[in-house]
Amino acid sequence: MGTYVFAGAAPVVAGSNSAASSATGGLFRMDMADGKWSALSKGLPDRVEARSIVVQPGAPDTVYVGTQDGPYRSTDGGETWTRLNLPGDNRLVWSILIHPKDPKTIYVGTQGTQVYRSRDGGSTWAALKVPEPTGMVKMSFPCRVIRLALDPEDAGTLYAAFEVGGLSRSTDGGETWQGCNERLLEFTKQDKFKSRIVSDTETEGMMDSHALAISSAKPGTVFLANRMGLFRSPDRGNSWEEMGIGRFSPLTYARDVRVSPHDPKTMYAALSVAAISDEGSLYRSKDLGASWQRFDHGVQMKSTLMIIAQSAAKAERVWCATRKGQVFGTEDGGATWREQSLPEGATGVYALAVA
Repeated sequence: MGTYVFAGAAPVVAGSNSAASSATGGLFRMDMADGKWSALSKGLPDRVEARSIVVQPGAPDTVYVGTQDGPYRSTDGGETWTRLNLPGDNRLVWSILIHPKDPKTIYVGTQGTQVYRSRDGGSTWAALKVPEPTGMVKMSFPCRVIRLALDPEDAGTLYAAFEVGGLSRSTDGGETWQGCNERLLEFTKQDKFKSRIVSDTETEGMMDSHALAISSAKPGTVFLANRMGLFRSPDRGNSWEEMGIGRFSPLTYARDVRVSPHDPKTMYAALSVAAISDEGSLYRSKDLGASWQRFDHGVQMKSTLMIIAQSAAKAERVWCATRKGQVFGTEDGGATWREQSLPEGATGVYALAVA
């Protein structure tokens, strides 16, 4: 198979069911050989909405996508897809996590605080109900499990980030959960960390989680991206400190944070003005977040930067995507960039993966 970039888009979810907005959904694949995007559909639901895409480590032809009708898997680089049947009717998937050392163990996060786990490659699933964490904010849309992450030093420790509900931790593979919000909420005693847009509570911004990451370079440390910036916990979510991204970037709304699979001290952050904006920027840190530098040199982003993906096969290959469908990539570690925007009308981008 070739080398591909996958991108997923979906309408804004404004109620208990998927609701169309100005955004247009879809799942797309770009062949690096010719730079052309194609819409993927064989085996997928009609008018597919893709909010999460994961390429299986060590098996680039095996790809998972989270849709409005559950998770799907392709074993031929996206040509055809097979549905993995979740129990119940809560099938709108926001996040997928594959165990890095055991690809048969898969976690899926959906609407609400629901997480599913499979230990047999998706044939059967266990529903892992995560208790509603303290501080969860009632919004005009359902809470969603926006990101899942495993501790690379302790595969039994699993984290779930909620939009809009902070995050929770499990130390037994998802059987039981503890909230990690107490110290995050203390930030809202300071005016600069107060934010409300939809709800009537000023803790909304600190609970508006978007992404989390964990590095083997500093065991037990968790990195969180939310509306108010980047935050770090040195002790598995028990305490938190602001990372001070505003010292390096004029944009502090953090939509994504990633640790490089090639160097545990290298991180990437997607920064913008707000959820809906006409600016975005990609930053890189080589010292685990102590300092940051602009990485996307010469790139002109025209909307919020949503997602980052680095190839597990090639460290120099880093791609990112904006809400309105601009997709940018570097093949030489940031020296040069190319823009390969999605087909016209494909907006509402949530997901990106690089083989």
